[in-house]
Amino acid sequence: MVKVGGQAPEIVLQDGNGNTVHLSNFRGQKVILYFYPKDMTPGCTQEACDFTDLYPQLRAASVKLLGVSPDPPSRHAKFAEKYGIPFALLADVDRTAAEAYGVWQEKKFMGHTFMGIIRSTFLIDENGKIKSAWRPVKVPNHAVAVASKALGVKVVAPKKKAAPKEKAAPKKKAAPKKKAAPKKKAAPKKKAAPKKKAAPKKKAAPKKKAAPKKKAAPKKKAAPKKKAAPKKKAAPKKKAAPK
Repeated sequence: MVKVGGQAPEIVLQDGNGNTVHLSNFRGQKVILYFYPKDMTPGCTQEACDFTDLYPQLRAASVKLLGVSPDPPSRHAKFAEKYGIPFALLADVDRTAAEAYGVWQEKKFMGHTFMGIIRSTFLIDENGKIKSAWRPVKVPNHAVAVASKALGVKVVAPKKKAAPKEKAAPKKKAAPKKKAAPKKKAAPKKKAAPKKKAAPKKKAAPKKKAAPKKKAAPKKKAAPKKKAAPKKKAAPKKKAAPK
């Protein structure tokens, strides 16, 4: 791991345009060398945009600004184009520079342990020595602190718009719905066979006339009652004999 006051390790890496950059080519001027984890991520995008806002002041003072990450040159090119980054982004694909500066370390996140870039910044003086180091870095106000140190004056960040949000990928147009196959015409319904006419109801046989009731035989006249025989006159009582 490099120390403040020590010699800055040499870097030979490609930028987003495929050009080979040697750190030693910038002897005689100050260099801000910052390492970040990955292009297009929120924190790295904000850091790059913060340095971009201060770049005119740094360039006017002949301070060189270089960003380094493990991303390939092609991704650096897209990142720079998308956010208008004017300084070189170097591709440390095999992490040789990160290891030389001691920023490739074990990291922990949500209970997982893995190797990755510790966000770090180094200010290298005109003689190629480490003048100042920031590690680990917290993005808010970091670029202002580094620029102030490099320029020797308090730098005020210009008012700026928030880093543009990544455009959402355009929604794929839904495939046109296939036209539903025309419904087959239903076979014409067979005409129902005509109903057979009901056989005409037979006329009910005429009711036979009831035979005329026989006249009741005339009642026989009751035989005339026989006249009762005249009662016999009672025999005259015999006169009692004289006592």
